[in-house]
Amino acid sequence: MFFVTSGIQFDVGALFADAETVLRVPMFLAALLLVRGLPALAYRSAGLSRAEIMASGLLQATSLPVIVAATTIGLKLDAIRPANAAALVAAGLLSVVVFPLTALPLLNRSRASASSEPGKDPD
Repeated sequence: MFFVTSGIQFDVGALFADAETVLRVPMFLAALLLVRGLPALAYRSAGLSRAEIMASGLLQATSLPVIVAATTIGLKLDAIRPANAAALVAAGLLSVVVFPLTALPLLNRSRASASSEPGKDPD
């Protein structure tokens, strides 16, 4: 229920009121990928392929619930401007849609190459 009501309260007007706010969305999206996705490089020691590591990083970078909760609280406390909150939520929404759609083909390609290698079990 919290996320439904938060989604209803998403301030699209604040997002598109200024071009500078819209330009923050890719910046926040890149920050999500850097902060939450970069730690996937630690999986190299686990023997994952490059595609699997990239897919893991993308999937780890998806984030919406924490962003919605933090921006809602920040707005209530007047600790964040509505434009920044809207840009953060938009970046979170994009991360939930774009990152998995990018990660799945990487995983499928990795599985296909693993199954084509002789003597290698795909699972």
